[in-house]
Amino acid sequence: MYRIITIEREYGCGAADIAAELARHLGWKLWDQQLTEEIAKLAQVDPSVVRRCDERVDSKFHRLARVFWRGSFERSTPLAVMDTFDADRMMALMQQVLEKVVSEGHCVVVGRGAPYFLRERGDAFHVFLYASRPEKLRRVLQTGKTREEAEELLNTVDSDRMTFIKHYFNADWPTRCLYHMMLNTAVGNENVVSTILTTMQTLEKRLTYK
Repeated sequence: MYRIITIEREYGCGAADIAAELARHLGWKLWDQQLTEEIAKLAQVDPSVVRRCDERVDSKFHRLARVFWRGSFERSTPLAVMDTFDADRMMALMQQVLEKVVSEGHCVVVGRGAPYFLRERGDAFHVFLYASRPEKLRRVLQTGKTREEAEELLNTVDSDRMTFIKHYFNADWPTRCLYHMMLNTAVGNENVVSTILTTMQTLEKRLTYK
């Protein structure tokens, strides 16, 4: 029986709304921005600091600066918390948070490497959502972004996610064999949610009769 659904996604394909709708339909807890808030609480930093590292690998400059400050003999020099929280720290806390999340079960988890962290769990159903660039551009523009902002985000966010997964999991993004299904969200949110639920239920029945 599936107790967890992970949603990995291309930026702008509407995954946040689809995941929220899926969670509402099932009566399950949604872990999307809530993951960011939970990590921020554990790290005792503002959520904006976590969002800065979210699904990104620290720049070479930041890594060098971090090494410098950690090795500095000038211990009296105060460091802002946001300068000491980085992607490595975020990943360690993410694993801790996900352990809590999966122990509770009945949840929909969006991104943050969840399909990779939970790839060995038989009670997790993994979905990858994507769309054509015009479809993603249309959806992003509907959120209020300018065309220039939308184009910039479409050009960079998925590239960051690709680098993030390669760095922390030594895997390609997306790793197709990891997912139970991959869906084009151009068919509409309602159809995507319906297809996920139907497929999940079909697989559960098959597992029950084995």
